[in-house]
Amino acid sequence: MSQARGTMSAAYETATLGAGCFWCVEAVFQQLRGVLRVVPGYAGGSVENPTYQQVCGGTTGHAEVAQIDFDPRLLSFADLLEVFWRTHDPTTLNRQGPDVGTQYRSAIYYHSEAQRQTAEISRQAAARHWENPIVTTIEPCDRFYPAEDYHRDYFRLNPGQTYCQLVIAPKLKKFAKEFADRLAR
Repeated sequence: MSQARGTMSAAYETATLGAGCFWCVEAVFQQLRGVLRVVPGYAGGSVENPTYQQVCGGTTGHAEVAQIDFDPRLLSFADLLEVFWRTHDPTTLNRQGPDVGTQYRSAIYYHSEAQRQTAEISRQAAARHWENPIVTTIEPCDRFYPAEDYHRDYFRLNPGQTYCQLVIAPKLKKFAKEFADRLAR
């Protein structure tokens, strides 16, 4: 059983975010200055050590997520959430673009009371920018299971794959334009 990781060390924090397909979330956050590591995986479910096939079946209760280790001296949790809100649609229940199912839900899995409070405040602020109500859940990150190795660095390793070209590449282009001042160099 894999427990949710807390802080890497005193200098680093961990965030766990679900915003649709973890390939997209990983690709976006890997480009952000202050992010040290992004690991795609599963959170919020009831089955220990789920497989991708089990999660895609929709019966385990897990969401596809990215667990992000970041340096809070360079990037605050609130800043991370600003990117989160602006790089997916938090108003669609169990769907992001062509991906449909409970595993693609919008969720923030917090690692501390401070993160929970920041997430609540951030969700309220983000609601002003959306016509429809935000459906993003805010839940404790009790367990995180890393995805299988072939999911890691998916966009970097498979840039010519159809999903990468049609879904991830346009998202990254928009992200780079909107957050040019926050990109890792």
